[in-house]
Amino acid sequence: MGNSSIEVSKQKRIKAVIAASAGNLVEWFDFGVYGYFASIIAVNFFVSDNHIVSLIVTFATFAVGFFMRPLGAIVIGAYGDRAGRKKALAFTVIMMAIATFMIGILPTYDQIGIWAPILLVIARLIQGFSAGGEWGGSASFMVEYADESSKGFWGSWQQVSTSGGLFLGSLFGLLLTNIMTAEALESWGWRIPFLIAGILGLIGLYLRAKVEETPEFEAAEEKGEVSKSPLLDTLRNYHKEVLTGLGFTIFWTVSYYGLLTYTPSFISDIVGLSAQLSFLANSLAIMVLLVLIPISGRLSDKIGRKPLLLFSTIGGIILTYPLYLMMSTGSFLLILTAEVIFSILIAAFSGAGVAAITEVFPTKVRYSALSIGYNVATAVFGGTAPFVSTYLINLTDSHVSPALYIILAAIVTTLVLLRIDFERFKDNSATRNAPSHVQINN
Repeated sequence: MGNSSIEVSKQKRIKAVIAASAGNLVEWFDFGVYGYFASIIAVNFFVSDNHIVSLIVTFATFAVGFFMRPLGAIVIGAYGDRAGRKKALAFTVIMMAIATFMIGILPTYDQIGIWAPILLVIARLIQGFSAGGEWGGSASFMVEYADESSKGFWGSWQQVSTSGGLFLGSLFGLLLTNIMTAEALESWGWRIPFLIAGILGLIGLYLRAKVEETPEFEAAEEKGEVSKSPLLDTLRNYHKEVLTGLGFTIFWTVSYYGLLTYTPSFISDIVGLSAQLSFLANSLAIMVLLVLIPISGRLSDKIGRKPLLLFSTIGGIILTYPLYLMMSTGSFLLILTAEVIFSILIAAFSGAGVAAITEVFPTKVRYSALSIGYNVATAVFGGTAPFVSTYLINLTDSHVSPALYIILAAIVTTLVLLRIDFERFKDNSATRNAPSHVQINN
């Protein structure tokens, strides 16, 4: 089935990518608004005399959602490999919408005491479970609809929609902080994006219901090549690929959630810039990211995935510390410049990354294997990035200490990238049925 995706008309491919992207955008808007309103959530759900401590606990709750992602990857990923990408992705968007709407209507600590943070944690667990099945599913869906010469470009739209959802969350933060008083926003205004996000989930579900299953999965079904036990098959035959996916993802997830989720709170709560300017800088940086990701994806189809991936990780090693120094000055212009440079580095990785990591896995276990490796890395390293960053600042009393975490992640992923030959899988990822572990360069 290596070339079957070429037979899909461009119109049909665009329709499929739009449907998957729209659902993905809603998912990540739902998931992202928690990080953008972390400071206000801290006040409403976690009581402490020290605001930094409240923020640490809030980000710890943010991380809790990520620790459910591997479980979601296992359960939903296996379902997606058995029953199809379309059914699994419909399930994820329903769960995310319910959990997000739940956060929007939760009573605060002042109203119901300890039950408030407990219920918040439950909602985050549901969100995390859903997100665990979303990323690998939407990535597989988009890449499996592309022909061999354009998988980088079409796969990049998975990251465009992910960043787009987080961008909408940032815009809501910017809008609400400018049109509402601080008291109103803290009292009830923060609930608005959560309620809207829950309703938008119905739109995502409708669009996904209208799209057809991917050609690669349908061909695998026709040939009887769908795995009956994708989880067991993955762990038994593709464990090396899963570990490769984990190492591949570490810098990606740490830098991504560092910029898109942690930075607004870092700039406003730690550096001391106003919330309005913090959201403005973040929104402009994400706009740059959105524009550059598909350009990077197209470029990866022409020059290969690895040059762009290494540009991103090596740039992260060299530039992260000076960029944090720039942000710590409190100057809006320097903060914006630093965030835009971060966006360029992340765009290079995100544009090439989806196709690169998806091509490592064969169709029959792709949803499961990709989801497990990616989500374990995201849970351990990405979801904890805001918590670890805030903890490092509290521990060292240095605003630039989070840079060390990102640099370490960049070093690890660089070492992984240097040992992978992605070209080995580029043309035959759809047709591999027997285990074919990631080739290591000597």
